[in-house]
Amino acid sequence: MAPKWRELADKLAEQIKGGDYAPGQQLPHIRELVEAGEGSKATVHAAYKALEAEGLVTSSRGHGTVVRQQVPLKRLGIARYDKAKWRDGDEVAFIADRVASGRPYRRNEQTQTVSLVEAPAEVAAAHSLPVGAPVYARARLVKEGDQPTHTLTSYYRPEHVEGTRIVDPTPGPAGRGGGFRVLYDAGYEIDHMQERIFARAPKADEVSLLQLPPGEPVVELHRTTYTADGTVVEFAIGVHAASRFAWEYDFKVPDSAKDREDQP
Repeated sequence: MAPKWRELADKLAEQIKGGDYAPGQQLPHIRELVEAGEGSKATVHAAYKALEAEGLVTSSRGHGTVVRQQVPLKRLGIARYDKAKWRDGDEVAFIADRVASGRPYRRNEQTQTVSLVEAPAEVAAAHSLPVGAPVYARARLVKEGDQPTHTLTSYYRPEHVEGTRIVDPTPGPAGRGGGFRVLYDAGYEIDHMQERIFARAPKADEVSLLQLPPGEPVVELHRTTYTADGTVVEFAIGVHAASRFAWEYDFKVPDSAKDREDQP
């Protein structure tokens, strides 16, 4: 016979999967379930911890136990950077992901801090600068409603962004079209970029900031953005809650053998 906490956890899991509790909805406080006769405080607590370990809920101080979004955001590949989105419209990358996923968004779901910092080794190497050279760091925290999804910190050379909206700490994207539009207006049109992604265990501060459940990894992204002449205008590091994203890429399959045959 299963222990009482397991029976309660299974009951709540069925209710969550059946839609009785919507994503983002808070489960009853422990004392409410105790008063409803669902078991002792220890029983309810153990059931909630089991649900958290199974990835159905998240628990944090001040937010209680909340049902997780079970359908991950569709994070577009190269299509999220389509110039028509930010140059000709106002659809910055995180908004493009929401639109592709059929999910609502608010512009203030992106907040940021901007500061002039000494370039760490990785940033300095990307920008071909000496370690410790001054760079602007624009650090964003992006949420879906109240749920953090990822962080993204972009590093820029001061001469590229000084006096622009990129160094304005006002919450939300850096004006119409975001940072890429700002660079475009300043004469630095982005042409190509390189992305590298890898999974790892989260650091303690990332667990807190992203409200990660026990055992959830993060996906770290490194993005280097170039102009047509090879100038690096942005180096960015993103940290994503692994279960909240599904990366999607759509591209033409290369045929290097055919390309060689076509060469004169």
